[in-house]
Amino acid sequence: MKTLMAVVVIAAFAAPQAQESPVLVSPTDIEWKDAPPSLPHGAKAALIFGDPSKEGPFVIRLKMPADYKVPPHFHPDTETVTVISGSFHVSMGDTFDASKGKSMPAGSFIAVPKKSPHFAFTKEPTEIQVNAHGPWSLTYSNPSDDPRNNKK
Repeated sequence: MKTLMAVVVIAAFAAPQAQESPVLVSPTDIEWKDAPPSLPHGAKAALIFGDPSKEGPFVIRLKMPADYKVPPHFHPDTETVTVISGSFHVSMGDTFDASKGKSMPAGSFIAVPKKSPHFAFTKEPTEIQVNAHGPWSLTYSNPSDDPRNNKK
């Protein structure tokens, strides 16, 4: 019986495993589109890897104009952000207060724990990369801040 179990275990590990293809994206490969309706109007977004609506990791880039503001919100899982260009101003809390925003210049890294209210804004054109795990959502601390509720 032990021999049979050992053969089954070895066979399971020896079976060919599905190999994911590598993802190689150069800046010229990026396709920018209007950001999702969960974000305030004016940003552009590019899905780099994965699918935020499905289980699993994903990567998205955002280009925000100067004076762009994302009101206090939170996500269902940890979000990590790398600032690619410009300066991204971020703070924790469920009330927007620009005086509390920390300026994170290009090259900076930010990790926001799941379900932690935070807000962000720019003073100059800024590009960030967000890495997270889907399924993804953005919930505003104040529902009246949600652009999906303010459709005209």
